Amino acid sequence: MTKTLSAEPSAATPPRALPLRFATDLVAWQKQHGRSSLPWQNTRDPYRVWLSEIMLQQTQVSTVLDYYERFLQRFPDVLTLAAAELDEVLGFWSGLGYYSRARNLHRCAQQVVSEHGGIFPASALTLQTLPGIGRSTAAAVASFCFSERVAILDGNVKRVLTRLLAYSADLAQASAERTLWDLAGELLPPAEHMPAYTQGVMDLGASVCSTRQPQCLTCPVQSLCAAHREGRPESYPVKTRKLKRSSHALWLLWAQRTDGAVWLERRPTRGIWGGLYCLPVFDSEEALSDAVPAAARAKLLPQTPFVHVLTHKDLHLKPFVSQLTARQTLADELTTQDRGGAWFDPSAWPALGLPAPVRKLLEAGAATGRPL
Repeated sequence: MTKTLSAEPSAATPPRALPLRFATDLVAWQKQHGRSSLPWQNTRDPYRVWLSEIMLQQTQVSTVLDYYERFLQRFPDVLTLAAAELDEVLGFWSGLGYYSRARNLHRCAQQVVSEHGGIFPASALTLQTLPGIGRSTAAAVASFCFSERVAILDGNVKRVLTRLLAYSADLAQASAERTLWDLAGELLPPAEHMPAYTQGVMDLGASVCSTRQPQCLTCPVQSLCAAHREGRPESYPVKTRKLKRSSHALWLLWAQRTDGAVWLERRPTRGIWGGLYCLPVFDSEEALSDAVPAAARAKLLPQTPFVHVLTHKDLHLKPFVSQLTARQTLADELTTQDRGGAWFDPSAWPALGLPAPVRKLLEAGAATGRPL
């Protein structure tokens, strides 16, 4: 019987027979019931697998599908991506969120070309030296593409393994997670089965071993699962430190000329919407109003506020429109410090990397021929 593990160095390891039985049952299940129709599956192309793994970080499969296809049409290989301008890459990423992923994606492609001759390294250890590739992503690429015996440990897999082993150590503690990595390595099958095993453990967590109401009756490893025998699979994994949701109000200045050009500024690389082009952002209505000369304040028109939901934060966005003539410049109307802004006409701004809510605002305004 599998023992309940603790965070102590003397934590029990899986019974000797468990790794072989778990991997065998999981691989057989994956071949018959696992996912096989996603566009990044059934390939051993590390570029495509890597791209999918980065896009899928904290993003649902249904959202990624369209982005993945469009991205590949424009950047079909690592050489094309490395040669592209960052602004264009951010433009194709716009709406996926977590924009540091896109910046690291671009840097990684450039490093693969400059340091590895355009060929992805075959080992997880070397892959981890590339920008934006963590331990689990590196393992996924190495396992799927090169059959390396190396464990992944994303959120779904943590849930599967902690339930399988009734692993009760608190994953908020780094030592407990390190132990789980070691245990995950002990469960690996021979190298030739690694692609199917890795896909299987991911599929099991995504479809059967769900966070709430796991479908234990259809689970292929039910008889091996210690949490199922305990009758409390929802108790795993244990993680005491949770991020609290917060909210933040932002005021957006939507300055638009009668010829359709809009004023956009590049955001700092750190912080919300890092590196993207955006309407000027202020922390209060007063700050926005104070930034506009008195002669232009009468032209400020409040728009309908709305909420943009991020993973751990709600953004309460409050746009104000300032309609300018085609000959006016923002320098005449807005007394700010140099914020790195410029006018972008209607043929230029759609291709920029824009935050999703800002893009929706501008697209809605373009559809009506004027700001809302």
